[in-house]
Amino acid sequence: MVKQERVINTFCDLVKIDSESGEEEQVALWLKNKLKDLDLEVDEDEAGRKLGSNAKGNLIARKKGTNRQKETLLFSAHMDTVKPGKGIKPQIKNGTIYSDGTTILGGDDKAGIAAILEALEVVKEKHLDHGDLEVVLTLSEEIGLLGSKNLDFPKLKAKKGYILDSGGPTGTIIVQAPYHLNLKVKVLGKSAHSGVNPEDGINAIQVAAMVLARLPLGRIDEETTSNFGVIKGGRATNIVPDYVELEGEIRSLNENKLKKAEELFRAIFLQVTKEQKADLEWKTQLEYKGFQLTEEDSVVALAIRAAKEFNLEYALKSRGGGSDANVFNNEGQIPAVNLGVGLSKDHTVEESLRVEDLVNTASYLVQIIGLAEEKND
Repeated sequence: MVKQERVINTFCDLVKIDSESGEEEQVALWLKNKLKDLDLEVDEDEAGRKLGSNAKGNLIARKKGTNRQKETLLFSAHMDTVKPGKGIKPQIKNGTIYSDGTTILGGDDKAGIAAILEALEVVKEKHLDHGDLEVVLTLSEEIGLLGSKNLDFPKLKAKKGYILDSGGPTGTIIVQAPYHLNLKVKVLGKSAHSGVNPEDGINAIQVAAMVLARLPLGRIDEETTSNFGVIKGGRATNIVPDYVELEGEIRSLNENKLKKAEELFRAIFLQVTKEQKADLEWKTQLEYKGFQLTEEDSVVALAIRAAKEFNLEYALKSRGGGSDANVFNNEGQIPAVNLGVGLSKDHTVEESLRVEDLVNTASYLVQIIGLAEEKND
């Protein structure tokens, strides 16, 4: 039912349209026309204007069901890519799609979009029996899930969501993802001339280094990780630095572990800065909440049934990274899983996508649509 050549062409057409985060206007225009051709009603919210994107907003499309007794299903992917994502030139070698090596491929997340579009093509061509279908294509996912965080959720009716935005082969079902806490810390010391009276200063960078040496960075346990990735401070080499700013994060699949790790980090910062007579400014922000689903949840159960019907090996997994699924499950109150689309080495110029996985992902979505349950209400 899925046409391999068509889905490859759709994917390649998509990745050739530049859409780095904040610059999604052209791909959004292409997708609006494509979705309308597939008999979907297309709407946009105002997220782009809030975020400063050149696109108006997230795309929200609907296809009326042929069977009014079947439940509404939602499928979602994001339109933006990471850098370097301009001038992508896709090429196929031995059944795998690559870029030319100077850019990313853009399969994250245009592989997800292409699979959704191909599934809709099959539904239309084969006149398949289905309930209402909702398609949400978001902005600025790669820079903090910003599109989904500003999505107009009241416009959606679905009670089950499938996000097409995970690595791993088709059949990977992400049922758990972490809580993510951002840390912004400032250590304040005292400036002095480094060659004349350094003893009168308090070296903020040195104090921060003492803290970092004590922190459990990297993998804390099987559910929790931490990292400080940005450090900025000092004014000149002949001045004892009186400040340094650190940006980091803590992630955990377990909310209580996240809170305990935050408490530990803050306690160590406070202890060391006090010992060294420095001051501390401490700010945290929850980037997104985690979620956890099981085989008992109907959104997962449907994905499993569809995999079995398709004779597809499946695996329920947790993931250390967030996705729009985190927002759909929490702010959106729509149970959603993140499905593997077969990407390898995404976010790098070595990114690749197997044609077999792209085709299988589209076929898998057709199975999910066909097996949707009857409404409970």
